[in-house]
Amino acid sequence: MKELTPKSLNPPLARYAHGVEIPASWRIVQTSGQLGIRLDGTIPADAYEQAKICFENIREILKEAGMCAGDVSHISAYVTDRFHMAGYMRARDEFVGPTDRLPSSTLLIVSGFTREEFKVEVEVLAAAQ
Repeated sequence: MKELTPKSLNPPLARYAHGVEIPASWRIVQTSGQLGIRLDGTIPADAYEQAKICFENIREILKEAGMCAGDVSHISAYVTDRFHMAGYMRARDEFVGPTDRLPSSTLLIVSGFTREEFKVEVEVLAAAQ
């Protein structure tokens, strides 16, 4: 994959690329939106903890496809309040980690999810040879 961050554009506001090119014939995985609910059904109150669970779930989905966080080309995230952005961003940056190529990214503030206690939802698009 190739990071696309043209110098003719304003730099990204965080650790992401403006675009990512996926080569032809690569395998692609699109996850469903993951919520911050643990296997035992508990939901942490904190947005950072919920986002960590979202990214842990995504790691497991990617692992099923023989992929990892480094194969993510795009992250879409949704938070229920601007207040939750910092916690989400911290978890996202931990998930992305140090890398030579950043994924593209979208973050939206939404009015809510299926259950009131959810604060964050995350989905990714990943590609690998």
